[in-house]
Amino acid sequence: MTQIAANALISAASYLLIGISFSLIYTPSRFFNFSHAAMITLAPYTTYALSVWMGIPTSIAIFGGVLSSMLVAGAIELGVYRPMREKQVSANILMLISLGIYITLQAIIALVFGSSALFLNNSNDVGRLLFGARLTNIQILLVFGSLIGCWLSWILLHRTVIGRQIRAIGADHELASIRGVDHDKTTLVATFIGSGLAGSCGILLAYDTNLTPFFGFQLYLGGVVAVIVGGVGSIPGIALGAFLLGSVQHAIAWWISSAWQDTFVYGTLFLFLVVRPQGFLGSASRRGAI
Repeated sequence: MTQIAANALISAASYLLIGISFSLIYTPSRFFNFSHAAMITLAPYTTYALSVWMGIPTSIAIFGGVLSSMLVAGAIELGVYRPMREKQVSANILMLISLGIYITLQAIIALVFGSSALFLNNSNDVGRLLFGARLTNIQILLVFGSLIGCWLSWILLHRTVIGRQIRAIGADHELASIRGVDHDKTTLVATFIGSGLAGSCGILLAYDTNLTPFFGFQLYLGGVVAVIVGGVGSIPGIALGAFLLGSVQHAIAWWISSAWQDTFVYGTLFLFLVVRPQGFLGSASRRGAI
């Protein structure tokens, strides 16, 4: 039972980081950005190419992986989403465009690296016993990293100018524009920060497990469900949603079957979209669209 709790905590930590990264980008952009899932995958693959193919030291390779997700996401924002917003296309159209971008990037990754699983971590990290549960060093780092990322994100949103601008645009885009908030600049900065956070999480998880071209999509869905359950823009709410999702997923896998885990994720997503789309701690918004 202790090991189940530890596994649930690890899953919750990953959903928390991905959820916060998704929320940071969604708050000013206000559409369901599927291409964000590709940033989760791109960062560890870039790290693999730099460290394994080119022999670059691990720390530099990891930095290059995070930077690649930030730059690619920024280029997509500048080259695709911003021009589409200027044409006043709907959030549903932007969502379909982002889905096409995700499929394209996933296909490119599969073409370059192949579809078989790759491994970033070749060490024999058998883990250590903590409170009766065995955790690897990467898993411990992931849990502490998620807590640090959660804390820094809260400071960003509530103690910095750019964070207040992100929240202002999410609350009322027109009023924020009247008050002089630059929507395009704020969205670009949020995209950089959110993509860097997602890429960092992807690298940590790739070191813990393995890497495939479909690696990021399941993580992305889990993070989105955590956001919808907890509430967009609410860091405590996303933490609550991530913890509930991770806990129930592993409870279902233990008592019923792991085959029902995805059913629970999609069912929870549908239920909250219908019954309470603002989540537990989020506030209702007429301007948001998913």
